Amino acid sequence: MANAYAGIADFVADALDVAQTGTINVTDGAPLVSLLPNFDSADGGTTHKWNVRTANAAVGFRTENAGAENTEGTDSVASSAMKIVEAGWVVDKAVADRWRRGGAQAYIAREGLFRMRTIMHTLEKCCFYGTASYGVSGGFAGLLQSAYLDALADDMTIDAGGTTADTASSVWAVRMGFDDLALITSPIEVGDTEVIRLKEDGSDKYYSGYWTPAQFWATLQTGGKYSAGRICNLTADSGKGLTDSLMSDLYAAFPSSSKPTHAFMSHRSWTQLQKSRTATSPTGAEAPYPEFVHGMRLIVSDAIVNTEALET
Repeated sequence: MANAYAGIADFVADALDVAQTGTINVTDGAPLVSLLPNFDSADGGTTHKWNVRTANAAVGFRTENAGAENTEGTDSVASSAMKIVEAGWVVDKAVADRWRRGGAQAYIAREGLFRMRTIMHTLEKCCFYGTASYGVSGGFAGLLQSAYLDALADDMTIDAGGTTADTASSVWAVRMGFDDLALITSPIEVGDTEVIRLKEDGSDKYYSGYWTPAQFWATLQTGGKYSAGRICNLTADSGKGLTDSLMSDLYAAFPSSSKPTHAFMSHRSWTQLQKSRTATSPTGAEAPYPEFVHGMRLIVSDAIVNTEALET
């Protein structure tokens, strides 16, 4: 895929008879990424590793003058490969120099701001789907690649029963924390903007651009078995949308000591849950959109699609 750069047509945003406000017509929010705990890998390398307790030590009672056998718990090491996130951007020098709302520096900063918003949304998609077709090619492993969430037989996966292919969605209940679900990133390195020569075709023709280098490493710590749960196969089929009953099943999959803190879903699933409730208002008004279920904060993420393959 060829590189693309801003051109003269982009000056419509620079017209002096246009209001200073700026609206956005793209879905680039990242509510999960904004809430996840964030820290760098322990060794600063390219693979993040964390301990997972798989069995506790056996303990019990003893009688007077009698000893008790000492036992040990067991741990395993989980890991996730970190991936390079390329965040640098380049703009045509001539275009940036003609930007009337602050000159080249303002234009470069504006493009950088939108670039970072897009990167956060891309990280969000990767957190849910990893390298799946509706995730991010070349990204890190996401929740969909977790061994506890990628099949109907998994204890932490609830089947909504939808049957129409490629119209499914998921609800993800997560427990955030440094010992559970967390985003692992190296510090974002943003270099000094410099003028470079650009060559975009096979001929020996060049032009000047402003290049701002920026990159970092990232991956998702999926935690352990009880760090996340999933309702899958939610579709628009009759009776196969999100309900309070399914949310209760999902909540019940977590032990009492490790309950989820948030549940992320598409807007379609959120609407299905709202419509599944019976209005009890004296005026007959519809039930409001729910904000919490069983203490879980409900959050809509545009990174969650309604075109997932059916889980089998």
